[in-house]
Amino acid sequence: MSKTILITGAAGFLGSHLCDRFIAEGYHIIGMDNFITGDKQNIQHLFSHPMFEFIEHDVTNYISISQPIDYILHFASPASPIDYLKIPIQTLKVSSLGTHNLLGLAKAKKARILIASTSEIYGDPLEHPQSEDYFGNVNAIGPRGVYDEAKRFQEALTMAYARFHKVQTRIARIFNTYGPRMRLNDGRAIPAFIGQVLRGESISVFGDGLQTRSFCYVDDLVEGIYKLLHSDFSMPINLGNPDEISIIELAKAIATMGHSAQQILYKPLPKDDPLKRRPDISLAKKILNWHPIVQRNEGLHRTLEYFKKLPKEKLFEVDHKDFSKHIKF
Repeated sequence: MSKTILITGAAGFLGSHLCDRFIAEGYHIIGMDNFITGDKQNIQHLFSHPMFEFIEHDVTNYISISQPIDYILHFASPASPIDYLKIPIQTLKVSSLGTHNLLGLAKAKKARILIASTSEIYGDPLEHPQSEDYFGNVNAIGPRGVYDEAKRFQEALTMAYARFHKVQTRIARIFNTYGPRMRLNDGRAIPAFIGQVLRGESISVFGDGLQTRSFCYVDDLVEGIYKLLHSDFSMPINLGNPDEISIIELAKAIATMGHSAQQILYKPLPKDDPLKRRPDISLAKKILNWHPIVQRNEGLHRTLEYFKKLPKEKLFEVDHKDFSKHIKF
């Protein structure tokens, strides 16, 4: 008998790739999403698959599933600054009420649950690179606090269920990830730069561009999630690529790859935007025998090729998603 896994945020960037991976591994998938930021097109190819079923549902509401569940991957959450600044309350709710509902479901089903946390729990870090024992430097009441503190609370709640209710939990602290199926206009650096290059626009860089990030290709991240879920390690663990690059270098690399000679347009740096972000993945290497293998140039090339194949109207599509149709504040 195949194992059954519930994946929330299934229509999102990471969630849809996880659905593909676990389908390939022979799992029965229950995908769940309310399409607040997810896109049905990301999982359209799975709707006819006999090992995939889908439930349109907001995880902040009570979740009822009658069949047995072996694993839960909780990946439902807005994940870009544009999203969680537009819907701050829902961002807080999905990592608090949503996580509470899913931990309760895991307890009832005796299922193992993996929670998608984030490098944002480190805030604008005073230590570099960031290891799992660093407590972070977060502005709880700043505009990014709705996401940072939601994820920090999510981790605390998850550990409480692990310690008090003995639920089998796993926590992945995910650093910047990129690849096909990202939303072109969600404000994150790589799709933003690619979109501007393909449209022939000036490339927008916030601040002086010297702030750094570490970008992990989605296939590598999915492999890390798969290994973590099946490991015996229950404490938070960093998953990301420690190959660090400045934002200005990244913008120039994408422009060169896209044969663009567009100028760089500098814009004010958003409040509390981290100046450095790089994971220490020593623990993942030791516990999971995992490390990224896709080189940045290769990953960027694959991502650029994906966006180049989109219908032209998609490149010029402005993201005016009506969140009010999907949620209650």
